[in-house]
Amino acid sequence: MSNFKRYYNNNNIVFLTIVTYNRNPILIENIVILRTALKSVKYEYKIIAGIVLADHIHLLIQTKNAADFPKIIASFKVNFSRNLQFNENQTLNQKQRREKGIWQRKYYDHIIRDENDFYKHLDYIHFNSMKHLNIKPSDWEYSSFNKFVSNGYYEKNWCNFNDKHNISSMNLE
Repeated sequence: MSNFKRYYNNNNIVFLTIVTYNRNPILIENIVILRTALKSVKYEYKIIAGIVLADHIHLLIQTKNAADFPKIIASFKVNFSRNLQFNENQTLNQKQRREKGIWQRKYYDHIIRDENDFYKHLDYIHFNSMKHLNIKPSDWEYSSFNKFVSNGYYEKNWCNFNDKHNISSMNLE
């Protein structure tokens, strides 16, 4: 058992990376289930930004109750897993833990420290379609990028192919 502790404060914004087990590319083909799972979380939270790729998601989320962050992630994973028809062979350890082998057990989180840190992670989320798929953020439909464009935060052509090398030094996975 790990002694690892997460320390959140009320109203923190947290950057999350949640990855499928063995990076299995199942998320896009099950996007309706994923969206329903995010909406079905029984704890109050707000998604500020996000992107879904085939094998992982990045989110910036905020909740009033700091104790809810791990519960939100667990609830999301359970909701998704319950509704997914998945035929992979489970290991004995997964069966004992009642896991289906859909998600990596751990997830990456980072508490946003200040405005600069927020914008760095926001850019990283929206850069991910370029990083992994070589698709411009404005062309990737499973991202909050176009919402930020319509709100005037980004230009539609932000992160064109020339910008890719400037942003690619960020590695938050």
